[in-house]
Amino acid sequence: MYAIIRTGGKQYRVQAGQTVRVEKLEKNIGETFDLTDVLAVGGEKSVFGTPVVAGAKVTVTVVQHDRAAKVLVFKKKRRHGYRRTQGHRQSFTDLFVQAITSPNGESEKASAKPVVVDPAKKAARIEAIQAKVKAGGKSAKKELKVKAAAKKAAKKTSAKPAAAKKKKASAGAKKKVAKKKSSKK
Repeated sequence: MYAIIRTGGKQYRVQAGQTVRVEKLEKNIGETFDLTDVLAVGGEKSVFGTPVVAGAKVTVTVVQHDRAAKVLVFKKKRRHGYRRTQGHRQSFTDLFVQAITSPNGESEKASAKPVVVDPAKKAARIEAIQAKVKAGGKSAKKELKVKAAAKKAAKKTSAKPAAAKKKKASAGAKKKVAKKKSSKK
């Protein structure tokens, strides 16, 4: 079963268990609520609204609030010395679709649970680990080493091509310098 919902002036096709990124909503992280702006519900029997389907709803949970990658806006007028650069990061909300309910009472629920990303809790966990390290806890040091090793492994998977490695290795090798022959006068 799927539904077509409208939020933030845009339309999205969603299914139960899916995470969808929408325009920022003024809801708290972890909050569950219903979206009633359902334009269509599909499945065994499709129902289309005029403009919305009465009695249909999509239950969602707020997983994360964040901002998208920076988009640079560059303006220039040639031969006038006019240049302007500006950056923009669009705010968004990630929603986990828990259930879709059609107007005739059928519903489909997600098999997985939402993974909520709360930045305050994440920062508190990091501070707790750092406090353990300062106190001299060996297990905390191991935790940090494991996390650091995981980051390094992730960086290595996106490493440079083999040709760049060979070039670097050959640059490090000592070069043999030929001696100049001195001319006799």
